[in-house]
Amino acid sequence: MITVKLLGGAKKAFGLEKFEIDLDNVTLSKLIDYLLSVKPADTLELDTKNILIAVNGADSSALKGPNTVLHSGDVVSIIPVIHGGGRLCFKVDSKNAELFCIKNQKGKNYDFLTLLRKKFPALVMEGVSPKTITGILHAKKILAQTIYAKKHHLLLAKKTETDILLRFAATTQISGAINAVGIEKFDEFVIIALGNKSALDKIHNHL
Repeated sequence: MITVKLLGGAKKAFGLEKFEIDLDNVTLSKLIDYLLSVKPADTLELDTKNILIAVNGADSSALKGPNTVLHSGDVVSIIPVIHGGGRLCFKVDSKNAELFCIKNQKGKNYDFLTLLRKKFPALVMEGVSPKTITGILHAKKILAQTIYAKKHHLLLAKKTETDILLRFAATTQISGAINAVGIEKFDEFVIIALGNKSALDKIHNHL
């Protein structure tokens, strides 16, 4: 049996949080094809081009992507990260957070992020490569570490957003973090936003 966990909009697409499939020795792409074939017709669409998939907690893109071979006992987590459909919102230590997938900035990813920070100063925002986040629990864990560090004056950098970047990269060197998980060399990236709900609603509507 392969266990499939669904988060965010994926859960709404299937009406379930988790289910088991009697498959073994199949590729991830075959599993996705199977899931689409059994998805209820009257639910939200699942945009397979805008999802993060983790296999046993590891980002599938760091494995063999759609060619990753799955076996009985594996746990596959599916997390939509695109705005406009089901929003990927969650709470960390009573604080609100949300993930946004950003595309097509034509090599101007950092400029785009800088403009967003100026437009929405109430939010703490950092951008990371899409292959960096293995799932919502991963994002929660990193943000929880940053929130704790800020509360106890233990941030790895002067700015909270830089601390988030460093923790995702598992380093204390900013240059190393930028090289490892930075956003400039990718066609799309994920923004992690932390703040109050009204500010998150505003940036969601803006994006």
